[in-house]
Amino acid sequence: MKSLNFLELEDLIIKWSTDRKIIQNSNSKTQMLKAMSELGELADAINKRDTAGIVDGLGDVIVCLINVAQIEKIGSLEGCLTAAYNEIKDRKGYLNQYGVFIKE
Repeated sequence: MKSLNFLELEDLIIKWSTDRKIIQNSNSKTQMLKAMSELGELADAINKRDTAGIVDGLGDVIVCLINVAQIEKIGSLEGCLTAAYNEIKDRKGYLNQYGVFIKE
């Protein structure tokens, strides 16, 4: 099977969610609660250094976020990521050893 790019995967996830009536019958609050639950599982996998669990957790969170974007009629998650990058791309600074971002 050929490797799929992000937009192709996003389209497949939207179809999967639509076929299961998640987009039609869910709402953003429910999907965000699901994403928060998946974030908890991701945090647990990170704490345990469980690489497979980290991969699964990241993927599950992204699926929930794709669903939120569809429910809110925002469009692609790639578009959201582009908007976020455009907002941060010119920021200067660094993260110090204490986890604090120091702006220049």
